[in-house]
Amino acid sequence: MANVRKAVIVRKFSRDWCAGYVDAGFGQNPAELELLDLTGKILRIGWDQVKWVCYVRSHAIDPANPERLLHKRFSTRPRTAGVWLRMTLTDGDELEGLAANDLTLVSGPGLLLTPPDTRSNTQRIYVPRQAIQKLELVSLIGASGPRRAAATSRAVAQPELFPSQAEEDEKPLAP
Repeated sequence: MANVRKAVIVRKFSRDWCAGYVDAGFGQNPAELELLDLTGKILRIGWDQVKWVCYVRSHAIDPANPERLLHKRFSTRPRTAGVWLRMTLTDGDELEGLAANDLTLVSGPGLLLTPPDTRSNTQRIYVPRQAIQKLELVSLIGASGPRRAAATSRAVAQPELFPSQAEEDEKPLAP
């Protein structure tokens, strides 16, 4: 049976953070986030206090940087398909990430992003809508498979620049 609770670190706007576990569908409750902390207590945190929720590999915590989120911006263009987003949070902090190209961008309680450094402890970042002050679409990165097939079919249908000798022989002569 799959684990229904995911390991997370919740960063608040007060720079305070909590480590623990949340249900897989935690964004459905609009009032608060329910977190089972590492000591076994259930904490309820209002979404207006939450800066982001980081899905982490482990809870081996460095108190200075518990998420171990070293890069908040992409150094080069991402290679994975999705929507490259840049956002400014309400506290002025900037964050970039790769989101799925679906309806969750325009509806839903928040955005689920893939961070720039996927080799760090943070695997995904959930940013609630209340925390976003400004959202900018940097680029749409698509899968290259279907586009190349369409380009190949167009190349076959392209007429030749210099007709062959047989085609010229078939043309009627002008008077």
